[in-house]
Amino acid sequence: MSAAPLLDVRGVTKRFGGLLANDDVSFTVSEGEIVSIIGPNGAGKSTLFNCVTGFSPPNAGHVLYGGRDITRLAADRICKLGIARTFQIVQVITDMTVLENVMTGAFLRSVRNGAAHEKAEEVLRFAGLHEKRDAAATSLTIEAKKRLEVSMALATQPRLLMLDESMAGLNPVELRGMIDLLRRVRANGVTLVIVEHVMEAVMELSDRVIVINSGKKIVEGPPKEVVMNPQVIQAYLGDRYRARG
Repeated sequence: MSAAPLLDVRGVTKRFGGLLANDDVSFTVSEGEIVSIIGPNGAGKSTLFNCVTGFSPPNAGHVLYGGRDITRLAADRICKLGIARTFQIVQVITDMTVLENVMTGAFLRSVRNGAAHEKAEEVLRFAGLHEKRDAAATSLTIEAKKRLEVSMALATQPRLLMLDESMAGLNPVELRGMIDLLRRVRANGVTLVIVEHVMEAVMELSDRVIVINSGKKIVEGPPKEVVMNPQVIQAYLGDRYRARG
């Protein structure tokens, strides 16, 4: 018998007044996978993240995590269960150092200051930010701030990490570094769901790709199949991918 999925999104629908942001979206994520969600701007990807992580519960449908219905749980309880996330616009605590930012994540599971400090140091070494631990978070480059946000999420010790455009705006060298970091995150036993526009990263990292357009899931499958799908080319990728067939 196959194991139940780690994340099971069933018919999630989210409305904002007359706008249907997510329309009956369903998908599963198995333990150890990297699943990317792609689609045009305004397709409903970040809204879907909000529905899964408790920031904006759906109007209809259910979200199951490890077989448990978490649809109506608050965001902090969902994080405590093991789902951490980043945001499309980088969120760091501006009046704290890099180390202190990561400690805020570590305090989810560490009641003692010393334990949180130790965990934060460990995560910063893993993420390549340890030498910047005493710097003000606001002094970091965009690339380093993205690594910091990932570090804050990792400090909560998640089982499932959801990343919202963590590779947007990076130059080629920075992109390679982030791809390497995420591969090491998965190698350490963390499942990943990624919203991303950088197709190089999507193609390299993903086991499966889910495409959303106008709030609806239109295609799902292995990355090489998805990018050749006529619906995906028309709705999102454009003719540059048609020629690669």
